[in-house]
Amino acid sequence: MGSYTQNDAVRYFIGDAINKPAIHHESFEQLWETKWKAPCKMGVYPFMFGAYKDVEPVAQAIIKAGLKEPYDWDEYAGFFFPKAEELAAAAKTAEEQGNKEMACELYLRSSALYRVARFPTPRSQLQLQAWELGKKVFYAGASLMEHPIAEVLIPHSSGLASEGKTIPANFLQPPHASSTNPCPVLIIFTGLDGYRTELAVWQRGWLDKGVATIVVEIPGTGDSPADPTDPTSPDREWSSLLDWVRDTKTLDHTKVIIWGFSTGGYYSLRAAHTHADRLLGSISLGGGAHHMFDRAWLDKVNKLEYPFDLAGALAHKFGYHGADKLEEFIREAPKFSLVNDGTLEKKCCRMLLVNGSHDEIFPVDDLFVALEHGSPKEARVVKGKKHMGEPESFTVILSWIHKLLGLDGDIRSQLVQLPSRIKH
Repeated sequence: MGSYTQNDAVRYFIGDAINKPAIHHESFEQLWETKWKAPCKMGVYPFMFGAYKDVEPVAQAIIKAGLKEPYDWDEYAGFFFPKAEELAAAAKTAEEQGNKEMACELYLRSSALYRVARFPTPRSQLQLQAWELGKKVFYAGASLMEHPIAEVLIPHSSGLASEGKTIPANFLQPPHASSTNPCPVLIIFTGLDGYRTELAVWQRGWLDKGVATIVVEIPGTGDSPADPTDPTSPDREWSSLLDWVRDTKTLDHTKVIIWGFSTGGYYSLRAAHTHADRLLGSISLGGGAHHMFDRAWLDKVNKLEYPFDLAGALAHKFGYHGADKLEEFIREAPKFSLVNDGTLEKKCCRMLLVNGSHDEIFPVDDLFVALEHGSPKEARVVKGKKHMGEPESFTVILSWIHKLLGLDGDIRSQLVQLPSRIKH
């Protein structure tokens, strides 16, 4: 087993791009104009369930205030609260008047504002409040959907005494699912900044295909009970989760697939090896494995593709809280490498790795590291695209899942459901 040392000279596929700061780090104005305005108009990441008409005035207020890095996270979050509160109140009124469709939309639009307020990960009191309020309005809206998304509290039966006792997750299963007709399961591992309240956008599409979905957060994010500083804590969390799937008779525990998004892809790659016998397949979309923890990488990423300070957000996610802990995280990060701990040499379930060739969040080099170790795996690199290789990557992954589960192959009907569609 090779071991990475901090003195290694490392070169990455993105080449000189690692030394070219992105313009959106200059100010929030540049972030909005060059990176966020377009996806906000489309109603896609990071504005799932959102409306441009809600976000644009908030963005202009932040621009007028001159916010830029390093952000005061309470100050930043505070700009989103008034509109989020207004929408939540309007949603409640609509619900009381029996207008479920309007109430559902307004609750979800409120959740989108709270989501961006706590982006990328709650690091201040107001951002923590935004996370709690965002969950409240999200589940209020989700309960009014045609097929309501439920929050389930899965017992963390394999957890340590020092860890949380439950794994909060989104759960949606087809109406026909029963003990005599159990359905396959897709478990979605969320990312560094996209939690279960956002990746819920995928759930209805899979229900239409007869697949149950569970959306769960990774250690150090959302409400995950796992110890973020312990590289083995996810193994316990997934054991608890898979035990719950096994014991839920409407679910077919022999047809379980994991799909990890971004940082979640690191965990889906790990799970493919630690729980190989319990999974039909696993997908890492934009996930890392080894070089994502290089000092040479972490020293640069705060100024690259990610909207904010990626190294700082990752440090917080892995349990190193506070700006003064960043250096400690970078120094100790190699302990999380799936090469250094031997994970990639273990038995692996069927595995699909997908990323963009020019990813500046987690180096595409890690995809090749995974291919070079252990069992043979399947992979697709989307040429010329950055993190996660969107949107082409979604077509690759959905087609792979459809073939693995023997579904109808009509992936377009799922993809068209992802962008927000505002009626009110």
